[in-house]
Amino acid sequence: LYTWWSYRAQDWEASDRGRRLDHVWSSPNLVPSFACYEILRPARGWERPSDHVPVIARFDLE
Repeated sequence: LYTWWSYRAQDWEASDRGRRLDHVWSSPNLVPSFACYEILRPARGWERPSDHVPVIARFDLE
């Protein structure tokens, strides 16, 4: 469950030696409405990617 992979590895996906650097923070009041999260790992394989990938958190506020 990583959100960052170094550019030093020739094949970042095969070595899968990343770090958990990116976080989603919320107030304690939002915790009960947390629904799910997603790490957009495929973004790291784009033609000119960042070494970080997006992290999405969904909260059900209704």
